Amino acid sequence: MEKMNFVKKNGEVRLPPGFRFHPTDEELVVQYLKRKVFSFPLPASIIPEVDLCKSDPWDLPGDMEQERYFFSTKEAKYPNGNRSNRATNSGYWKATGLDKQIMNSKTHEVAGMKKTLVFYRGKPPHGSRTDWIMHEYRLTSSHSNPPLNENWVLCRIFLKRRSGAKNGEERVVKGLKPSSGSNFGDEVKKNSASSSNSSSKVVVFYDFLAEKKNNNTDASSTSITISPASSGITNELDEQENEDSSKSLPSSFGNA
Repeated sequence: MEKMNFVKKNGEVRLPPGFRFHPTDEELVVQYLKRKVFSFPLPASIIPEVDLCKSDPWDLPGDMEQERYFFSTKEAKYPNGNRSNRATNSGYWKATGLDKQIMNSKTHEVAGMKKTLVFYRGKPPHGSRTDWIMHEYRLTSSHSNPPLNENWVLCRIFLKRRSGAKNGEERVVKGLKPSSGSNFGDEVKKNSASSSNSSSKVVVFYDFLAEKKNNNTDASSTSITISPASSGITNELDEQENEDSSKSLPSSFGNA
């Protein structure tokens, strides 16, 4: 039976409807990378060969919204050194964290290593970090038979999405290729400005009892007293009663 090829000429992968390619770390190392290094037949022609140093992550073939897998060869940074060249047209890949061992579940041995890298725009050491992540898989050098193509590595590249939103704002994903005529940055600035203005409002509570106490104890000090607004309506009955009570007082009381 002829093996199906899911990789197009431009390097893009096309699977039949309903099929997804979600291999584990062990499957990538044992079933794909090891077979590639030793020139064994692959389970499926689904991982294209790409020179990662010649393209930025957003220019690689495939859908940026999905994880993409590539075979690539390590290129020495210096003629007599072991460091790999990870520079691209617009930036470079920088390793982060420690390498992880990938175990073979059948032999219980270390089958390969997994290195995590982050893409930076610009030139080192002043590059700006993006949200592009690469997992680079390589075989270990503990094989009895020397591999034919030991420079092969398998890479998984994806764009890390920042989850969570605050005050209805969407976080900007660093590393997306800017589109012409886009005003997305201006909209984010407007949203952030409006949210900062709304958050700057402070509610002030006045203690009227404390104001009265201060006025009684220190008459010379200047203070602002806030009194409740009056309704502006005069109670005529109260005024009439006051006048009647003043007329009914005895004259002797006034002389005293």
